[in-house]
Amino acid sequence: MQRVFILLIFSFSFLTVFAQEIALLKYKGGGDWYANPTSLPNLVTFCNANINTHIKPNPETVEVGSPDIFQYAFLHMTGHGNVFFNEDEAENLRNYLMSGGFLHIDDNYGMEPYLGKELKKVFPDQELIELPAKHPIFSSAYKFPDGLPKIHEHNGKRPQAFGLFYKDRLVLLFTYECDLGDGWEDEAVHNDPSEVREKALKMGANIIKYVFEH
Repeated sequence: MQRVFILLIFSFSFLTVFAQEIALLKYKGGGDWYANPTSLPNLVTFCNANINTHIKPNPETVEVGSPDIFQYAFLHMTGHGNVFFNEDEAENLRNYLMSGGFLHIDDNYGMEPYLGKELKKVFPDQELIELPAKHPIFSSAYKFPDGLPKIHEHNGKRPQAFGLFYKDRLVLLFTYECDLGDGWEDEAVHNDPSEVREKALKMGANIIKYVFEH
C-alpha cells in the first residue's frame, strides 16, 4: 500500500508540473454530482482568456476512489443532495489532498447537511474554518474586499467560504450560500445579469489562480 501511495504522489507531482488540468468529481450517495454541466467549461474559457491559463476546454469526470484524480491539480464538486464516501474513497481523497491536490466543493443548495460527516472520514481531526476576507484567494486575480460574493439568493443567508488545511496549505475550499457554479453556467440557464455572471467567473478565476500558484 505504501509503495502505491508513493507512486501516486510521484505521478501527481510529475503531471502537475506539465499540465494545468481540472476535473469534475463524481461521488456516491444519490446527490446530483452532474449539476451545472456548462459551468466548468465556461470557467475554463474565462480563465484561459483572462488569467493566462492553458486548461483543456472540456474537463474530465473522475470518481472519488479512482487513482485518476492524481492527474489533476484541481477537482470541482457540486450538487444539491446526499454525499457518501466509503473508506477507500476517503483514503484516496485524503492522499490526493496531502500530496498536493485541491478540492473545491460548491454547495448548489442542499449538500451542506450531508457533507460534514463525509469530510470527517477524509480528515478526522480537522474542522472547516471560515476564511477571512483578507485571505489571498479573494485577491489572487480579482479583488473581492468583502470575501465571497453572493451569486444566487435562496434564503437570505450570507455567503461563506470555508477551508480545510494540511500543513498550513489550503487543500479544500467549501463555498456555501453562494452558488458560484450557477453563475458560471450559460447565460440562458439562469438568466443572470451579466454583472452577476462576471462576479462568479472572476471569483472562480481567483480560485483557479490561487490553486495553480500554491
